Amino acid sequence: MSETIVLAGGCFWCTEAAFEQLAGVSDVPSGYAGGAKETANYKRVCGGDTGHAEVIKVTYAPALISLDTLLNVFFDAHDPTTLNRQGADMGTQYRSAIFYADDPQKQASEAKIKELTEKKKFPAKIVTTLEPLVEFFPAEEYHQGYAQLNPDQPYIQGAAIPKVCKIRAKYADLIQRD
Repeated sequence: MSETIVLAGGCFWCTEAAFEQLAGVSDVPSGYAGGAKETANYKRVCGGDTGHAEVIKVTYAPALISLDTLLNVFFDAHDPTTLNRQGADMGTQYRSAIFYADDPQKQASEAKIKELTEKKKFPAKIVTTLEPLVEFFPAEEYHQGYAQLNPDQPYIQGAAIPKVCKIRAKYADLIQRD
């Protein structure tokens, strides 16, 4: 049995690449959440006024990887203390957000933020929003698996690959072995 969670941690190319390498994760499509169906396309979302965030929908097997572990990876894979920004990417579409599907996901996310705050894991306040998931809209096909398909692209080299390497180093025991 599998479950899903929708996460926004900046550019979806980067977050997709960080999560697709995890054992127990079976699918990580890029997409949009937080806005209307009519504006769920890259050109409109890039304008920053649709309500959408660039997100990934992580499908995982709870028997192999827990939601708590996925949330740890999420908070380590991006900077949850910068409002509407990740690196050079700026705008509400790059916000840090967890789109929860139900009360258990919301409660787990609240607990994780509280835990990280109490441990002073970050030097600044966590600004990650918790937003109810209304609908996940898959991104255009050319965005799917983008980092894997375009490893030499300069943005992937400068932004996605460092995140992938960071997660591989910190969570070596969770990386899929082919």
